[in-house]
Amino acid sequence: MNDSELTRSIIGAAIEVHKLLGPGLLESAYEDCLCHELALRKIHFEKQKPIPLVYKGTKLECGFRLDLLVEGRVVVELKSVDGLAPIHEAIMLTYLRLSGHTLGLLINFNVPVLKDGVRRFIMPHDKDKGSFNTEFTEDAEKRTRAHHA
Repeated sequence: MNDSELTRSIIGAAIEVHKLLGPGLLESAYEDCLCHELALRKIHFEKQKPIPLVYKGTKLECGFRLDLLVEGRVVVELKSVDGLAPIHEAIMLTYLRLSGHTLGLLINFNVPVLKDGVRRFIMPHDKDKGSFNTEFTEDAEKRTRAHHA
């Protein structure tokens, strides 16, 4: 499964969870249900995966944890908040940088329609450049619909 297919599968599983539960629950409830949904789909994941912080060559255990690491390559962070804020994006980018992964999904379950709460992040392989690319899922879908129209 390539990265696009995998992210679609993860988002599809999250949509299924949201469809059954709706908004308004704690993040931990969505995390447990999403893990169950991923397992049903036979998609491998690690829950609450620790990531170390290396500071001046010393590995520190500061308690940073990825909500989910799916198939060893997609970082998934879950929220249940009124709206995604720049701090949530900054945290996701930091987690991608610290973990060495290049692909992430930030999913906010506290929305009426889940696609409005999904952000996809792509960190370039060349981290020395210090730049990154983020893409709103909704914007991508609009471009796709406009292209096919």
